[in-house]
Amino acid sequence: MLDVLIHSQIPLLTDADVLVVGAGSAGCCAAIAAREAGVDRVVLVERYGFAGGTSTQMLDTFYGFFTPGTEPKKVVGGLPDRVVDALDRVGAVFLRPNTYGAGTGVNYNPERLKLVWDELLAQAGVKLYLHAHLVDVELKADGSIASVVIWSKRGFFRIRARRYIDTSGDADLCFRANLPFEKAGDLEPAQTLTTTFRMSNVDLSAYERAGGKKMLMQKMADAVERGTHPLPRKAGSLHRMNAEGCISTVAVRVADIDATDFEQLTRAEQEGRRQAFVYEAFFRACVPGFERANIIGLSHQIGVRETRRVYGEYRLTKQDCLSVARFADRVLLCGAPIEDHRKATDGREETVWGYIPDGGAYDVPYRTLVPRGRDEVWVAGRCFSATHDAHASCRSMGQTMAMGQAVGTAAALSLRHDCSARAVPMAELQDRLRQSGAILEMPTRVADTSEHGWRNNR
Repeated sequence: MLDVLIHSQIPLLTDADVLVVGAGSAGCCAAIAAREAGVDRVVLVERYGFAGGTSTQMLDTFYGFFTPGTEPKKVVGGLPDRVVDALDRVGAVFLRPNTYGAGTGVNYNPERLKLVWDELLAQAGVKLYLHAHLVDVELKADGSIASVVIWSKRGFFRIRARRYIDTSGDADLCFRANLPFEKAGDLEPAQTLTTTFRMSNVDLSAYERAGGKKMLMQKMADAVERGTHPLPRKAGSLHRMNAEGCISTVAVRVADIDATDFEQLTRAEQEGRRQAFVYEAFFRACVPGFERANIIGLSHQIGVRETRRVYGEYRLTKQDCLSVARFADRVLLCGAPIEDHRKATDGREETVWGYIPDGGAYDVPYRTLVPRGRDEVWVAGRCFSATHDAHASCRSMGQTMAMGQAVGTAAALSLRHDCSARAVPMAELQDRLRQSGAILEMPTRVADTSEHGWRNNR
């Protein structure tokens, strides 16, 4: 941390009632929810030149809206629905079937989503600062946060707020404020990193006629076993995009990386790009329908699944997930399976799945979004309070958006009642979430996506 004297010399950019750090899917929803719950001055800072985080940097499918299985239930609603509705109005969304065990995916055009996030934030009246990097936190004598320091090409600035929400993904705000956390890799192996890539000129009809997913898995395994192509793993996924003749992948795997270390992350970025073009050569040579295909885009940065996970008033556990736990302070549901991307013992990567029994969904308690012992801070997104296994289930973007909606609303209630994060009246918070469309009780009927007009699978 910078010296107090140095902090005093940094100009104040603005005062806020709620400051949200990180404009990923969780941060955008937190900022919008806070404004819509009555907070006057909501500021959102983001280091990149667009909002959306993982949703626009590297992926094109929202998971977590639906439970997996033959009778999917819709367990996410409210603000996340409005995001999908905005995409659907311009034909930029369709539903993907229950592939790879993760449940029905909501596929979208990530470039259009950048604009949707802009529009939703502007409509809500959120003050957005892009290209603004959090670099430090100024603490009061009692250890609470007085202000944050950002860096831009204009120099350093302070932003002072009454409440703070950390949706940075890497818990950067909490780290700078000396809040306790577990770093991925300290207790259990950290999940692997993935550079996603997109290919054009794909003949998807020829691919499906040749056997589709089953054929692809066999060809990947054969290539690894025979050594014909140096693929990093025997399995991977690809799916059609929201553009004709284009596919997107989750295939690259980079292991043994601390993604909070810029030197290690540099090596990971380079290795991810190298692997992507190994896959391009494999697809073109071995997979029917890909003979003329080319990579047309790599993810904005390598995809990071976990780094710092803050210790909250409660930590979600694997047992909570698999026992379909119920909590009095629930603020969202999750039916997504545990999806742990790890390195196998023989040096090859693999994904280990663990499914929620009977197609159910467990409660996620509010206390996982409140850092332990803190009054003025919330967390949402992949830095929330969970063990490694539970995090591997509850990091889907449907859930991170629902977390954002919950903490933004909670911050507003905290200001209204002049109370701490831990003292927010739970019944009122839950009522406000339900009124906004959030789903807090397990549905009894199979999901009917026609209620929203979302298009059927293509």
